[in-house]
Amino acid sequence: MKISVLGAGAWGTALAIQAANAGHDVSLWGRDAAAIGQMRVSRRNAAYLPDGELPAALDLTSDCAAAIAHAADGLTIVATPMSGLRETLAGLPSTQRVLWLCKGFEAVTGRLGHEIARELQPSMRVGILSGPSFAQEVAAGRPTALVAASEDADLAQAAVDAFHGERLRVYTSNDPVGVEVGGAVKNVMAIAVGVCDGLSGAAPDAPGLNARAAVITRGLAEMLRLGLALGAKAETFMGLSGLGDLVLTATGDLSRNRRVGLMLAQGLALRDILAKLGHVAEGVYSAPTVLARAREAGIEMPITEAMVALLDGRLRVGEAVEHLMGREARAE
Repeated sequence: MKISVLGAGAWGTALAIQAANAGHDVSLWGRDAAAIGQMRVSRRNAAYLPDGELPAALDLTSDCAAAIAHAADGLTIVATPMSGLRETLAGLPSTQRVLWLCKGFEAVTGRLGHEIARELQPSMRVGILSGPSFAQEVAAGRPTALVAASEDADLAQAAVDAFHGERLRVYTSNDPVGVEVGGAVKNVMAIAVGVCDGLSGAAPDAPGLNARAAVITRGLAEMLRLGLALGAKAETFMGLSGLGDLVLTATGDLSRNRRVGLMLAQGLALRDILAKLGHVAEGVYSAPTVLARAREAGIEMPITEAMVALLDGRLRVGEAVEHLMGREARAE
């Protein structure tokens, strides 16, 4: 299969490595011509995935038109941040088969990826590839399971054909709404769990493992609540892109969103945290939009609300915990 991956960050590079190693004809596009040139020579993506060796068969290009043309009859993978999805989709022919990797809501419009696609390219065959996965582990060939979600069953199957292998399992789903909501909300909850873990042990009454379990569980409830309001299927949230991705992102030390929470608990300012990370932590940008969509739908998301106030500087870390623990008792 001819596959083009648009975006040479960690996740795009990892999937390009996987597909090339599986014998597909893969082109990896990046906008920085100098960086692409260095990758051709070193066969490494030093900026985003330094430990992942690029197969000799993997083509590297900074010519976007050439990369798009390469996958005209194959599969295009959009591996940009959420902020770049609209521009990328707008620049693709409507005949292209497209899966995106980015997770979250568009900041300005509050739309999910499939909503952006419907607006811009209503006839395009689209879907999302998601699930509990750190790029470093995928590139290293560590066992991973993903879900390809699309209303187009043939497109979801194409993702299986492209990426499924001995160390990477790809399941299919016909619920892109649920998969996208799970991918967006889990990043916000990972910040909350990071805050909880960062405070653990700071004082005798500080949050501990009990609190972590409570945040993950109630975070899943918030995810489900929003998903159902937007038309998702409940069972999706018990799968890879819901509970699976939530647990990984909330507890895995490679999670940038978790690290944001840990550093907030240490008292660092958000601008300094983002400078330290050097890469996008989608939960920081998604949180206000998640809350806005929840309010629009008339549902409560108290953990999300507390994280938005914390990120905005309206609550301090300790106050955010008190805010959640001080809520009225209610039925689960």
